[in-house]
Amino acid sequence: MDAVELIGAALSAWAVWLTARRRPWCWPVGFASVLVYGWIFIDARLYSDALLQAAFAGLIVYGWLRWLKHLGRDGRVQVAALAPGRLAAHLALGLAGALALGYAMHRWTDAALPWLDAALTAFSLVAQWWQGRRHLAAWWLWIVVDVVYVGEYVYKDLLITALLYAGFVVLAAIGLRDWRRAREARPEAQPAIG
Repeated sequence: MDAVELIGAALSAWAVWLTARRRPWCWPVGFASVLVYGWIFIDARLYSDALLQAAFAGLIVYGWLRWLKHLGRDGRVQVAALAPGRLAAHLALGLAGALALGYAMHRWTDAALPWLDAALTAFSLVAQWWQGRRHLAAWWLWIVVDVVYVGEYVYKDLLITALLYAGFVVLAAIGLRDWRRAREARPEAQPAIG
């Protein structure tokens, strides 16, 4: 499984790097990575993470189509603001999803870490939704989620993936910086959207 995990890690890192650079090719590379990681997580009995990969596949298609409609002259996606009310509502949905999925995984599966895995899954979906909608806030949420994922994967002895997620924290910080600069360069062109 280590070779497959290494391939998944390489694809995922490339996809996040392209996302941080606001390049639309992040989406098809990300799609390949979720296929690989779906298999890895089923093998590790991290079922919420496996389900997350399936949800990511759908959100990747959505994000790619959305980004292609919002490219600047430089071929990079334009950053959009997130209204505070929408931010709060989406986080509340993430919490509700975490509780519901955690209960289901705890009650009806042999999931290794049902509550933690479910919470990370739910908030990753929120972050991915925000990424597709071009919101800077996605990077803040990715930083928090990815730090916790590092611990989960170390615990589950998925060391390549833990290292990958540590790298994701760095890439998310770079994405946050670069997206903030892009937003500040064109503040009048990015209305708050949900």
